[in-house]
Amino acid sequence: MEMQAAEAARRWLAEQGVRQVHGGWASDDEPQVLLTTSQVAHSWAGDVFAEDLDAADQVRLAFGLLDLLDEYWVTCEVRFANEGADGPLPGDVLWDGYRRRLEADRGAEAVTYSLWVDWFEDATTSAMAFAEVLGNDTDRLTAGPSEGLLRRARRVLECSGPVRWPVKEPTYRAAARLPALHPAVLRGLRASFHDIYGDLEPAAALALLDRLDLPADIEHVAELRHVLAAGHKNHHRSPGAWEDAVRSCS
Repeated sequence: MEMQAAEAARRWLAEQGVRQVHGGWASDDEPQVLLTTSQVAHSWAGDVFAEDLDAADQVRLAFGLLDLLDEYWVTCEVRFANEGADGPLPGDVLWDGYRRRLEADRGAEAVTYSLWVDWFEDATTSAMAFAEVLGNDTDRLTAGPSEGLLRRARRVLECSGPVRWPVKEPTYRAAARLPALHPAVLRGLRASFHDIYGDLEPAAALALLDRLDLPADIEHVAELRHVLAAGHKNHHRSPGAWEDAVRSCS
């Protein structure tokens, strides 16, 4: 599916006079100037939403461009379009696009970064976005999840630090029942403490941490346990707490 979307985006770029060449991209107007994928994304991704297509097909084309270029800026244009005068975009197509790429057996850094800084850090969209990309599938996590769902869960948990604790705690608890997700739960807890917008409840987070069976060489478990046991909710609200934990656990 992603390959087909990428090829559709490649054809669309060619219609705009932009083609992939050795070492990068080039426009028909200035074929001697080599363009990076970032330059292509910044210059053309927004034009997808001016195409004479219905909104759902615009979203699909934008995700194809993301597959082709692997640039975070494409997700920014999706968000701009969602919040623009013609928005919101069709939610089923929008979130299906995120879920598919979170499940894909390929890198998803642009998608997870988009979730983290654009959707999860925004208090007006955080709960909805978390529900769409993972929360609504919490029950499926404990009912024989597919490799794709496990991959999606792992990626979402690791970037979910800014999501409000009551929203994500049920999913964290479900994930803690699956040993394959224990490192991702730990990383989610650490992000919940360290992110500037991170959110957790220390006692509940500590109880969850104590349920995890983690590799002996995984870092910062003792330090996290120390700050949670002391009742600290967030690194930025308790300056020095982590440093104290590092000294105490060394």
